Amino acid sequence: MRRTLSTAVTAVVVAATATLAVGCGAIDKALDCANTAVTVAESVEDLQNAASSVGEDPTQAKEALDSIEKNLDEIEKSTDSADVKSAVGDLNTAVGDARTAVNEGRAPDMSAVNDAASNLTEVCSPA
Repeated sequence: MRRTLSTAVTAVVVAATATLAVGCGAIDKALDCANTAVTVAESVEDLQNAASSVGEDPTQAKEALDSIEKNLDEIEKSTDSADVKSAVGDLNTAVGDARTAVNEGRAPDMSAVNDAASNLTEVCSPA
């Protein structure tokens, strides 16, 4: 009985190790996506902080938008996930609208940016 249990435990450990070895690439990609999504969220926060002073100095808002776009490009290049690509597309659209507002001297619609960033964070979270 002890030998059967030991063999079963060994088989489970080998199977789990094989699964982890095969799945590491996917896990690494998910973690990269999640880490970049956190960076995007920080840039969104910077944009939110700069949004109130867009009329006087749009520089900070433009820098935050540039940072968000750069990070979105990184996520898009590193994923095969349709959900992630869709979330990136939604955030790119919101960022484009925000950039238009900033260029016109208006405060951007942060609700659209925040919603899209939250969705990206959600789909990038490792399961």
